[in-house]
Amino acid sequence: MKKTPFLVAEISANHCGNLNLAKKLIKCASLNGADAVKLQTYTAETMTINSNKKKFIIKNGLWKNYKLWDLYNEAHTPLKWHKELFRYAKQKKIKIFSTPFDETAVDFLEKLNCPIYKVASFELTDLPLIKKIASLKKPMIISTGMANLKEIETSFNIALKYNKRENITLLYCVSNYPSKIEDFNLYNINILKKKFNCKIGLSDHSKDNRVAAAAVIAGAEVFEKHIALENQKNGLDIKFSLKGKEIKSYRDEINFNYKLLGEKKFKRYKSENKSKIFRRSIYAVEDIKKGQKFTINNIKRRRPNTGLEPKYYNYLLNKKSPNNYKLGDSISKKILKIL
Repeated sequence: MKKTPFLVAEISANHCGNLNLAKKLIKCASLNGADAVKLQTYTAETMTINSNKKKFIIKNGLWKNYKLWDLYNEAHTPLKWHKELFRYAKQKKIKIFSTPFDETAVDFLEKLNCPIYKVASFELTDLPLIKKIASLKKPMIISTGMANLKEIETSFNIALKYNKRENITLLYCVSNYPSKIEDFNLYNINILKKKFNCKIGLSDHSKDNRVAAAAVIAGAEVFEKHIALENQKNGLDIKFSLKGKEIKSYRDEINFNYKLLGEKKFKRYKSENKSKIFRRSIYAVEDIKKGQKFTINNIKRRRPNTGLEPKYYNYLLNKKSPNNYKLGDSISKKILKIL
């Protein structure tokens, strides 16, 4: 069993168009216990069309009234930064990978030897993209926000056709920003694990660490969370991001619950053994002479556990005592070899 869940720190648009801020976010992730940091690889042109028509305007939510083109143009991580950010992450000894949003982004990332690929929830139905990523035979993470089981199954089967099951992780995700407690159904994690028999995680857009803590118990092993700096005020994703030391708190909370789960088998630790003394055993509750029968009046099941287990009580009844016993004597286990 892995010692801790795999925590991915998502930078997304919180670099605010500043390369130095992007580097600070990578350093922050590394210092606060994240296992990996993730970028998003796209341009406005590969995401949408530069149009002022109403259908290209966001109507509600966190980015209400944004034109899609303007949002993605503001939020994207410039391609020219990627090589430097990959180099910097290596220097800070933290794994780095990305979410490509089309095939050209996959080709671009391959030149940087990207070790893992993420499929965003909104691209779950983009089967050509999933095929392209899966064909690389590398670890891939598929987020499942908004998707029903049939959609997830279709995408998973494409990934499985071109990649190995052990390389595929599905993330349970709620695709609204920020997600509210009532939006979650963490039993979905268990359903996904049973149905697809692969590693399952949580893409967490909530503002409450209890969601992640509960997700660990539900079976999540990979966590993705947007991050920002300690006192950062601006950022398109700032409202559902962990800031600075909050990353460490999140890390500690999921680690704690993961440790509570223990091993995938029924197990008792030796530390409990000293408490076995408080179980019951069979005692003489009055003086008993050798040859006298054991009865419900002269033997009882009482604490502490220093002799014969209670399960032998009915077996002893009406049998002749092979020894003399005083009030308070425990009936030894050796009696079973005599009677």
